[in-house]
Formats: sequence, C-alpha cells, structure tokens
Amino acid sequence: MFHILKKWNTLRNQLLVVFLFVMIIVLIIVSGISYQRIADLLQGNAEEQIRQTAVESNGRLDSLYEQINMVTKQVTTNEELQHILHRTWLGHETTFHERQSLMRTINSIQANADGIYSVEIYTKNYQRIIPIDATNLNERINPIWISLANESKGSLVWIGEDPLDDNYFLVTRRINLMDENFTNGGYMMMRISKTYFQLNEHVDEETKDYTVVVDKYNQTIASNYPFDVEAIHQRKSDTIKVNSEEYIVVENTSKKTGWTVYYLTPVHHLTKGMSIVLTGIIIAGLIGVGIFFISSFFLATFITRPITRLTQTMREAGQGVLAQNPIISSTNEINELNQTYNQLAAETNYLVRMVYEKEIMTNRTELKALQAQIHPHFLFNTLDALYWSLDEKDEEELAAVVLAMSELFRYTISKENQDEWVTVKEELDHIERYMQIMRMRFGDRLLWEKEVESLYLQTKIPKLLIQPLVENAILHGAGNIVGNCTITVLIEKVKERDMLRIVVCDNGPGMNQETLEYVEQLLKGGVAQQKGSGMALHNVEKRLELYYGDKGNGLTIQSEEDRGTTISFEIPVDGGEFS
Repeated sequence: MFHILKKWNTLRNQLLVVFLFVMIIVLIIVSGISYQRIADLLQGNAEEQIRQTAVESNGRLDSLYEQINMVTKQVTTNEELQHILHRTWLGHETTFHERQSLMRTINSIQANADGIYSVEIYTKNYQRIIPIDATNLNERINPIWISLANESKGSLVWIGEDPLDDNYFLVTRRINLMDENFTNGGYMMMRISKTYFQLNEHVDEETKDYTVVVDKYNQTIASNYPFDVEAIHQRKSDTIKVNSEEYIVVENTSKKTGWTVYYLTPVHHLTKGMSIVLTGIIIAGLIGVGIFFISSFFLATFITRPITRLTQTMREAGQGVLAQNPIISSTNEINELNQTYNQLAAETNYLVRMVYEKEIMTNRTELKALQAQIHPHFLFNTLDALYWSLDEKDEEELAAVVLAMSELFRYTISKENQDEWVTVKEELDHIERYMQIMRMRFGDRLLWEKEVESLYLQTKIPKLLIQPLVENAILHGAGNIVGNCTITVLIEKVKERDMLRIVVCDNGPGMNQETLEYVEQLLKGGVAQQKGSGMALHNVEKRLELYYGDKGNGLTIQSEEDRGTTISFEIPVDGGEFS
C-alpha cells in the first residue's frame, strides 16, 4: 500500500488535483463576470436616466430663454419705442415727457414677465433714453457685445454676468426701425435676476448630486457645485474626483442657446441596488474563494517548501561555497532534484576552489614579475643620475647621495608577500628621496610640487605606483627641455565617489597626436619600436589592473606639444584585490 502511494506521489498528480479545483472555481469567475455585466447594465441605465434629466433641464432653460426672447421682441417692436427712436434717427431730440411715457410703457411690459429686473434703451449713438441719465452704452458694456448685437441683426445676444452687479445677467438686442427697412435705430439691454435660471439651489443630501449650467463662453449661469467649475471643463474623462469621491459627469448642450448642463452624480449611487440584487452571487463567490484559498495554501506550501529551502541554499552560493541541501521527504521529482543539486554542489565547490587558488597564484606571480621588472629600470635611472654627478660633487655630497640611494633601494626591495602595500605618505617620501638624487643630474632646474590632503596620507596603495610616473615625467620632461622643469603630484578625492584621483604632470615638451596614440597603444600591450620604450607606463597600467580590477580606472594621458603632459588614474580609497 505504501509503495503504491509513493508511486503516485508525483508533482504531476498534485497539479492534476489543483486543476480539478480550478475547474470548480471557474464557476465563481463566471459569476463574477455576470455581476460585472449586470453592474454595467444598471450603471448604463442610470446614466441614461440622468442624461434624459439633463435634456429636460436644458429644455426648461430653452423655454426660459425663449420667454426672455419674446419679451425683448415685444419691447423692441413697441410702437411708442419705434416712434421715439425713429425721431432720434431723423435727428430730433427726445423730450423728457416722451421718456417718462416710454418708461411707463416698458414697466408695464416688464411687470408681466418673470425674472426681468430692469430694461435699458439706448439710441444708435449709444446715448441712454431710459432710465433717464447720461450713461453711454460704451461705458456700460464691452464694445464687443455691441458689435455682436450688430452682427446678429436684431437677434437676442446673451452677455452674461452684469459687471455692475453680479446678482444679475445681461442680454442685449439691436432695435431695428421697421419704418426704415430695419435700419439700426438703437439698442435695448435687459437685466435678468440670476434666480430666474436656478435649477437646484440645494444639494440632495441623500444622492449628493450637483448641477452646473454654463453658457457657450463657459460662464456659469446656475450652479450648486461648491467648488471651482473650471475643473469640470478641464476633466479628461467622464468622471471627476470631488472630496475624494468619484462622480460621473453627464452633460447636454442646447443647440438653441449653446448652453451646457452638467449633472454630477456619485458613481456608487448608480449601482446602489447591486448589493441587494446580487447578494447570492457574492456569497457564493466568497465561499468559492475561501475553498480555493485554503486548498491552494496547503498544497502550495507542501510543494514549494522543499523548493524554497533548496533556493535558499543556492543563494548562499554568493558567499563563495555551494552548501549541501539536507534531504527531506517530498515528491519523487523534488527528491531527485535535491540529490542532483547536492552532487553538483560538491563537484562545483572542488572546481571553484582549484580555479580560485590557481588564479590567485597566477596573479601574485604576475605581480612579482612586474615588480621585478620595475626594479632594474629604476636602478638604471638612479645609477645614471649618480654617474652624471660624480665629476661635480665632493665626497660629502656623494656620501649623502649614496645614503639616499640606500634608502631608495631599501624601499624598493621587499621580502616575498611582505610590504607590497605602503601609505601615500611613504610613497611621497620615496619620491622626495628620488628627486634628491635626480637633482644631482639636472640641478636646480628640476622642481617638484605635491598637493594632497592630510586626510589621505595614510591611504594604502601598492608600492612604486606613483614613482615610475614621476620618473617617466623627469626623463621625458626635464631631459628634453633647457629651462626649469616642474613635476607636480596631485592627490585628491573624486566628488560624489569614494575614489582617489592621482595626477602626475610636467611642463615638458609634451607630445604630438601621433606620439600620444603610440603611447596609448603601448599601454594596451602594443609592441614598442625601441627597447624599453613605454615600459614604466605599461607596468603601472598592468599593476593597476591586477591590484584593483574593475574597482579602479587605468591610466589616462593628456598631452600637447610645448605644454607638457598629464598622467592620471583613479583608485578606491579602501584598497584593492590584495590589500
């Protein structure tokens, strides 16, 4: 019996059981899709009802607008008004008695119309007839509206909010003289109370709907929206956020007036009835989700626990050694994977150890070879300087030179695997002793300067990393010019990086572009045309690569003829591969 269970204890059979559960869960997914479709349907129906309400509201506004239009027509076609404006058009003055009589007539028309607060009549020369004062139409409204009234040839022009009182709207109309082939006889302007167009003064506390009406210039006509209406105009979708709540915006624009009605309704209100209609689907879905979660949790834990443990063991390979994963009771496939990994880890650890030890031995051997290479080169140049000074120096000076040379040789010669790293201060002291000897050859015309912060004097660097560059600068700088030669060693911190930049520059003859390209080729391992040429630079470049690897930057050479040469490199402050 146990053997049969073990045979069927495979990952494939476990997944098969999961698939059976998934097939059952599909029913829940179908229920969820049905729920969403019904919600969309209810929301669509609600939006359509709101849109119909917006259409009806716009129809009511059109009706109110038409009433204003009819009243303004009645005023402009009034026989008494036509007579007075006609006399004015002929050049006659309007008497005070005529104005009073016209005002009574206009007031009687106004009294039979809702929402109209006052009526103003102007001549074609913009002089006001009623009310009786000296106000000019150009001063009362923007001349743009007068131009629009002329272009509309007697049709009603909606101006918007009264600039003198924001509780009223203004409309204007050109008065055409019927006895003079509808020639312009003057202008009528009417003030209308804002309450005349108000749709919903208060917000429904249950639905929290908002209504906004704007004209074709986006000026607000009526609104119970407590926030900036501009946000509604600038929205990029059919929804808008109001106090962290999502509202759907339904709009309708009148073809007659150009006015737009915006209805803002909370999205949750549109699907309010869904929780009742689809309670059964939600409960069934929750039960199905619960069953799926519990079964999936236990099954996934059972399957993934050994894989997770094996993965964690493999992550430890980043520390340098592939650890053995303990054998645990699991499926046949997992057990086989575990055993294969353990065998691979053992073989890999052996190979990694062998390769690592071999690579370390190779790098150390190459470093020793490079150090051995630089010593004869340094010795030759030092002895050469001593040779040039034999005929010019007395015994006491020669003794000082020999003592300085002994310090130099003691610095350069070190026991195997010892004293390969020195401080920046020690390297600079070594350069100082070397410059002392070189002055025996070049005299006082050889100068050198060093610029380094005291903070980095104790930074560890490989021995003889800077001195060969100084030596190279002397031989190709002071050795090739007649005047003074200044060697400058600059050590500075690189901004925003934990790196030191070491720069050696001289004011020697420099190099042309062809010579500079030749030297850069030598740095990359090219073959020198002359024996010993570029050996010091290539040596330093190679040791930078071996000591620091990808942490540092190799040599960079900048040179111009008659302007000197600058050689620089960057190294990490905290040391390299063998520090």
